[in-house]
Formats: sequence, C-alpha cells, structure tokens
Amino acid sequence: MSRLTSNRSSLWFLAITLLSFLAASTAPTPLYHLYQEHLQFSAATLTLIFGVYALSLLAALLTVGSLSDYLGRKPVIFTAILLNMLAMLLFISADSVAWLISARVLQGFATGMATAVLSAALLDTDRQQGPMVNSVAPLLGMALGAMGCGVLAEFAPLPLQLTYWVLFALFVMQALYVWRLPESVTRQSGAWASLRPTLHVPIQARRMLWRVLPIDLAVWALGGFFASLAPSLVRTATGSTSNLIGGATVAVLTVTGALMIYTLRNRPADKVLLLGASLLPAGVALILLAVHSASLPLFFFGTLVAGGGFGAGFLGALRSIVPLALPHERAGLMSAFYVLSYLAFCLPSLLAGGLTRTFGLVATTDGYGAVLIILSLGALVGLMRVPTVKVCGVDVR
Repeated sequence: MSRLTSNRSSLWFLAITLLSFLAASTAPTPLYHLYQEHLQFSAATLTLIFGVYALSLLAALLTVGSLSDYLGRKPVIFTAILLNMLAMLLFISADSVAWLISARVLQGFATGMATAVLSAALLDTDRQQGPMVNSVAPLLGMALGAMGCGVLAEFAPLPLQLTYWVLFALFVMQALYVWRLPESVTRQSGAWASLRPTLHVPIQARRMLWRVLPIDLAVWALGGFFASLAPSLVRTATGSTSNLIGGATVAVLTVTGALMIYTLRNRPADKVLLLGASLLPAGVALILLAVHSASLPLFFFGTLVAGGGFGAGFLGALRSIVPLALPHERAGLMSAFYVLSYLAFCLPSLLAGGLTRTFGLVATTDGYGAVLIILSLGALVGLMRVPTVKVCGVDVR
C-alpha cells in the first residue's frame, strides 16, 4: 500500500512538473505585444524570439534526450529545473531583445531536457497512466501558462515580471522535492556517447511516417503560429487591446486539443487521423474568415474547431507510427518524429514573421492558412485512398 501511495505521489509530482515546464514555455505569449511596445521590435523579431526557443528545445532532444538513461532520472530532472529557474530570472531582468532571446534559448534547452526525462520517468512510474499524462499534460500546461499569464498581466501589477516570479517559486519547490522521488534507473556508463545526435526511422515505419507527415506538419505549424503571431493578429484584425486575448487563443487551441486526445484515446488511429485532417482545415478556414470579418467570436469558434483537429491529428499521427517500431527502435523513431514536428513548430513561423515586413500580417496569415489547408486536405485525400494493411501485426493504412 505504501508503494502504491509512493507511486501515486511520484506520478502527481512528475505530471505537475511537466505541466509547469510547458506552462512556462507559453507564459511569454500574452506578453509579446507588451514587449514590442516596450522594446520597439518588429513581428519578424518577435518570431525570432519565439523560434530560438523551439530550436534550442530541438538541440536538447537531440543531445541530452537520453542522458537520464545513464545518469539516472533525478539528477537530470534537477538540472533541467535549475536551468529553467535561471531562465525565469533572465525574463525578470529582460530589458532588451538580446536578454529575451537568451532567456528563450535557455528555457528551450531546459524544456527539451525536462520533456525527455519527465516523459521517461512517467512511463517508469506508471505504464498505464504514464502515456496519457505524457499526451495531455503538455497541452494543459501550455493552456495554463498562456491564460494564467494573460490574467496576471491584465489584473495584477508588474505584468512583465510577476508571472516569472510565480513560476520561479514553483520551480524552487520542485527542485527541493525531486530528491524525494525513488530513482527508477541504475547509473551506467556511456553518458558521453549518448550526447552524440542520432536519428533513426525503422524501415517498416518509413512509409507510414511519410503518409502522416503532412497532417503532423500542419498541426505543429498551426501551434507555432498561435504561440507566436496569433495574439498580434487578433489585435490587428479586431482592435482588441486586452492582455487576456493572447492567452485565451492559445488556451482554447490547446485545451480543445487535450480534450480531443482524451476523448479519442481508445479509437483506431486511422479514424482519428481522418478526423484530424477534416477538422483542421475547416477550423483554419473559419479563422481566416474571422480575420477578414473582424469577428472575435468567430475567431474563437474557428480556433475551437482547429483545436479539435490539432489534438486528433497529433494523436492519430503518433499512434499510427509507434506500433510499427520494435522496442529497441522506439526511441530513435520518436526522436525523428519530434524533430520533424518541432521544425514545423518554429521554421514556418519564422518565415511568416519575415514575410510580414513585405506583405503585412493579415496577408501573410492568408498565405500561411492556405498552406495548412492544402497540407491537411492532401493528407485527407491520401489517407482515404490508401487501403488498410497489416504491418508488424498492426492494422495500418
């Protein structure tokens, strides 16, 4: 009974810690327009500040992603927390674009390290609940960070500092508690060799990866746009000046995605993929219509529909490829999958930020949305035309 209680406590701690890291990652989103007003930088610079976070996170996944397999979970979790605490202090002190970029780079690396080790620790602790927590907690964390920061910025003092002080205090408590966790991995040699970036996609999974890649790219590119330019877009299109709007757009997208993942968790992967590829273009089309009609309610309704596609597309893509890898191939497959996903998360947004200088934010959004719709509909047509076959004993399209 005491072991069961210990496992439950560990599961809750790991889930809250993972949620905290992702909450911190979206906390700057509602503040971007305040930073722009205070530091006088362009939309292109804004997407650079956002993009370096994702690139740094990628670097962490590629290098220290498996480090906890050799050093143990607790020391790596502790190190990631310390790095994120330092990032919070950089945000608190930020008085220039260089400081913001430095904070985001450090935060991205800490979050990549934490995502890898916390995901592994959750699976070590509970093989039944761990996968669900790994899927839902990040999206809920992103929603909580964006919305919570928006509320504090709107109603509390020190809008550019208070959120980071709250997060800093939370990470201090987590850094102290982490040493009470039971260690689930025995230390072994090979830590230095594990830092060498490697990617591997099993032969039997390559065709399916290419098949689900269009919808996965569309899903993550949509998430990147919402985490960077969506708050500015809403302000430009509707004239709203509320700090809550920026956080609410991200919250609606990610909460809807999390609910969709939970609702569809037991449905066949091919059916989930088809649903995601249907909802995502419909939601993006509604968002574009809302921008041109300056309708805030329609924008949020479109975000709600797109959020359903976001969650279903991500879950369907993930569940389509994971069963195709043998146990010793899964880490390499997941690394490759997330590298492609996070590249889609940051690179299109960086490109869009640069294009706003020439075409403006609304016209750039039209082009961005059109590409997402084409990718999603292309994936939908491809999935509907491919018959179901058996690979590694699993029914796949």
